[in-house]
Amino acid sequence: MRRTLLKWLYRLFPFDLKGDCSVPPARNGIRISCVINFYGRLDLLSGILHSLAQQHYDRESFEVVLVEDRGGTDAGRRLAELFRGPLQVVYLPLDGNFGKMGYSRNFGLSRSRGGIVLFLDDDTVITQKDFLAVLDGMFAERPVVDAVVPHGHASFSLIKGRYGFHDPYFMTSRCTAYRRDVLAELGGFVAHFVGQEDVEFVVRFLMAGKRSVNAAELNYFHPPLLVPNFRKPKAVGYSFYRLKGRYSFVVWLLAILNCARHAPLYLLPVRRLREMGRFGVGFSLGIIQTAFGIKGHSYR
Repeated sequence: MRRTLLKWLYRLFPFDLKGDCSVPPARNGIRISCVINFYGRLDLLSGILHSLAQQHYDRESFEVVLVEDRGGTDAGRRLAELFRGPLQVVYLPLDGNFGKMGYSRNFGLSRSRGGIVLFLDDDTVITQKDFLAVLDGMFAERPVVDAVVPHGHASFSLIKGRYGFHDPYFMTSRCTAYRRDVLAELGGFVAHFVGQEDVEFVVRFLMAGKRSVNAAELNYFHPPLLVPNFRKPKAVGYSFYRLKGRYSFVVWLLAILNCARHAPLYLLPVRRLREMGRFGVGFSLGIIQTAFGIKGHSYR
């Protein structure tokens, strides 16, 4: 339904669907590139690296591209070096535009080599040792599929007293794999995005008529939506406001309204709804601040 609606909107109000990344072709025999952007939280990052090191998949057929924000740190370099034995690790200190997740994603994407690109968050947890093998097989068996979306679970549901809601097939970079040629065709991510650059990419992905498949046989864990304050949603509002010069006006306006639609839920007592509402309120504040030239869009 969402894909059909977005394709219809694009036909009525077309614009350039290209992002800001020049994606080179696959090379060096790498089948899958796992791209992880991070800064700090090395304890969490080591968890996903351990998961990837235990995969029942040819080590020569996949790489792990680590992009560390703010020019990198000694601790980040040491962790990358620690895993260079069991994994093909490519460590990349970000060269500029710090805190801009769109630029950071593009930085890793442009230096990756795999025909399949799997975007992962540093706090994603994978427990299946055949995850990469199954993922590879799904792309091989479905040549018309452009992306594979694994089944997500709320990692906090494992802890007593924490809440366990999670959109099981939320198509974002916490754990989604794309064919490289599709990422090249769409030009990767919009570089100025501070947060939710992956959500913006999915809008263009669907408008272009690309196809994804939900993979119940692939599973991962990730924290559910957590919005402790307005900083991050305000940064996302700033990012979406700046699409005004790229999207057609009607599509831009609908995107803004869609992202802000949950703001009234902030008044309700249910925790999940309040989290969604807090995001909507913060997003709206970010839009207003940017419209009036008020700074304050960084959250990293």
